[in-house]
Amino acid sequence: MPHESSDAPLIRLASASPRRRELLASIGVPVEVHPVDIDETPRPGEAPEAYVLRLAEEKAQASAAGTRLPTLGSDTAVVCDDAILGKPRDRDHAAAMLRSLSGRTHRVLTAVAVVGPAGMLSVCVSTEVALRELEDDEIAAYWATGEPADKAGGYAIQGRAAIFVSRLEGSHSAVVGLPLFETAELLARQDVPLWFEN
Repeated sequence: MPHESSDAPLIRLASASPRRRELLASIGVPVEVHPVDIDETPRPGEAPEAYVLRLAEEKAQASAAGTRLPTLGSDTAVVCDDAILGKPRDRDHAAAMLRSLSGRTHRVLTAVAVVGPAGMLSVCVSTEVALRELEDDEIAAYWATGEPADKAGGYAIQGRAAIFVSRLEGSHSAVVGLPLFETAELLARQDVPLWFEN
């Protein structure tokens, strides 16, 4: 049986994201939430893959202080034309990002890092996502839902924006915030039991 939320945490999660917490719960891994605040500014010339890996590892390392639990950090970036699209500053910024993604395929990169008995282990997963053509009134209505405000690229695939996605190649859970296949492999290498081992 999967762990109930009252069970002792198996790992520390360096994120306040409810989506990542729910994804880990779905594979039977209860967490202790311990978010950290780090500088997420890309370095000059830093490739998107290197950027998300660095942030995931820095989050895991910073959050691991003071605990014996394996600690997981993660970071997700939406990449279009090799440009990293972060969280929108405001409505106009969100609209500009969604217009840039409209009718095109982009990449979503999600890195996971777990620091524990086996040291620092990390992986970066790339998923291709295609959005259909978006009308300006759809983009305005989507912003009005409040959903895009804190999402990389200005959309949430697990929410209302699911109707905009025409194709996905790769890991759906990675686009939500955590690639479960790869995460499970990293946790197993850190001796963290999954649902079928409990």
